[in-house]
Amino acid sequence: MEKVNLAQKLSLFNDYYNPRIVGELNNQHVKLVKLKGEFVWHSHEVEDELFLVIKGTLRMELRDKTIHINEGEFLVVPRGVEHKPVADEETHILLFEPATTLNTGDVENELTRKQLEKL
Repeated sequence: MEKVNLAQKLSLFNDYYNPRIVGELNNQHVKLVKLKGEFVWHSHEVEDELFLVIKGTLRMELRDKTIHINEGEFLVVPRGVEHKPVADEETHILLFEPATTLNTGDVENELTRKQLEKL
């Protein structure tokens, strides 16, 4: 059992849309990811996702509205809701989601990460 320093873990990588696992509990993963630009429209059939903004601003596009999430705020995207994360500038996110969650959900493309690195 060791504490986790989020800034230190975030300093270990510079790529975007490639989550890293920094903790595990009750079949859930705590992940860190850096975002910049647009991701893909996708949904998760059986998993909810929590997006906590550590640095920057995340724009979560939904089919019927857009939600801006600022530093220190989080958003839970319920299972089945189609969404597209967008970050105009580099944004640091903590994700909390079931270990089974695939980053691109029901879409598989070059951004899909099936094996995540543990930091």
